[in-house]
Amino acid sequence: MEKPDKSLTKERLISMQVVDSNGRLVGKVKDVTFEIGKSGISLSIEKENGQLQTISWAEIQGASDFVVLKPVQQSNIQPEQQPVQPKQSNQQLCPTCGQPLTWIPEYKRWYCYNEKKYV
Repeated sequence: MEKPDKSLTKERLISMQVVDSNGRLVGKVKDVTFEIGKSGISLSIEKENGQLQTISWAEIQGASDFVVLKPVQQSNIQPEQQPVQPKQSNQQLCPTCGQPLTWIPEYKRWYCYNEKKYV
């Protein structure tokens, strides 16, 4: 008995739905990309609001009928090094994904671990 082919073509990936590890729809694959100077591929994902997001293949848990992202990992920063968020009555939220932001005192900026960018 032959093992089924587990490779995915670009044509098969494009338009495939992308879901997070909790089963929530993230968007659809718009294209397969390569970053200059880095090895591996990334997927360009179009979110429901039309915004594009690039996701490295290393962040993908699996793909068959749809693409499943790996669970978001916690930072490798040791507890005593964890950035301290200023005490505020209202939590700052990322304007892109709506997740809580983290204050990074060293850069005096808010950071979204979900989007992996400064706001």
